[in-house]
Amino acid sequence: MYRITLILILTLLLPDLYIYLVYIVRRTKNFAWRITYWLPSAALVLLYLYFIYFTGDNALAHHPQAIGRLAIAVMALAVPKIIFMCCSLIGILCRGLGRCLSAVVLHTPFRSPQTPFVVHRTPFTILGLLLGVISFVNVIYGATAGITRFDVKEVTYESDRLPEGFDGYRIVQLSDIHIGSWQGRPEAIEKLVELTNKQKADLIVFTGDLVNQQSHELDAFRTTLSRLKAPDGVYSVLGNHDYGTYYHWKNSREEADNLQYLRNAQRNMGWNLLDNSHVILHHHGDSIALIGVENDGEPPFSQHADLTQATRGTEGLFSILLSHNPTHWRREVLPDSDIDLMLAGHTHAMQMTLFGRSLSSLKYPEWSGMYYEGKRGLYVNVGIGYVGLPFRFGAWPEITVFTLKRKNK
Repeated sequence: MYRITLILILTLLLPDLYIYLVYIVRRTKNFAWRITYWLPSAALVLLYLYFIYFTGDNALAHHPQAIGRLAIAVMALAVPKIIFMCCSLIGILCRGLGRCLSAVVLHTPFRSPQTPFVVHRTPFTILGLLLGVISFVNVIYGATAGITRFDVKEVTYESDRLPEGFDGYRIVQLSDIHIGSWQGRPEAIEKLVELTNKQKADLIVFTGDLVNQQSHELDAFRTTLSRLKAPDGVYSVLGNHDYGTYYHWKNSREEADNLQYLRNAQRNMGWNLLDNSHVILHHHGDSIALIGVENDGEPPFSQHADLTQATRGTEGLFSILLSHNPTHWRREVLPDSDIDLMLAGHTHAMQMTLFGRSLSSLKYPEWSGMYYEGKRGLYVNVGIGYVGLPFRFGAWPEITVFTLKRKNK
């Protein structure tokens, strides 16, 4: 937490300090105006310190909306200033480089009578202002319209191992709802359920992180989520947030009860939770295996999966695995099983993509969309919800519709 606090303060104050010294000091000598410039950032820092350090443990669980709005305010203020600072610095560096080149030319005995290199800072300042305004608009859009801009993605998965009876079989995947972040916004989850059911899928699967920290976050939404329907049912697995490990519990008993409450709640909603287990699906006289494991993430994320137990009895069947963390695919699924298709979530694509790229690719080799290793596939859904930062841009909340196709050998 101290590291996050330091990063936040530096993110806010470094560009402020640069802009203050390079622009504000030179353009006004009025002490009141100079102080006023610092007030927005100072207020955000104080609010952050108040929520994180003076409202007791579990601030994010107890004040999710307030902290979310604070995070957006920080982002809306800091990102444009950082972009402007970078453009301005480039202008200063280019101007300095131009002066150096000019000095070299002017002091060279064989110089030509051409004009020395002159670089003006103004175009860089204007560019910084323009990009800053664009980034501000993007942040506001992502925090308002972006978080509920549900994106229905159609994906086809072909395999020569798929039984004929499942040719054309449709599966909807949802992931990372993080229901605690939707408190007070039931209409968004109602829209999600309506859009999902509208796909007329044969099966609905959910790949983890139903809640943020506490299972009781689900209480106000259980009726709505219970309306998710498909002929072959709704199946789910647990994600790292579902275990409640990010909440400061009084004792281990409370933590265990929290997890059991979530399991019971899903069962009462009509969802079938696959805890290191599988089910055999039957369609038009053929069968495939749907396998689900508990969360298995790279450290420090929890590792509870038992793939051996989950797959026992599925030998020889075309199989689909639900596993929350996509890193599980290369760590265990590919080398230790013959699973055909794995469905995952977890990455959120860091809730932002630009030009088809995301910073999440620096951490996750497979972070969004379909990946193949030979004939075997992994699909990473970028999720529905968010934790802490109510923002999505580019990585819109995703409803994935898979159509299974039998590929002739």
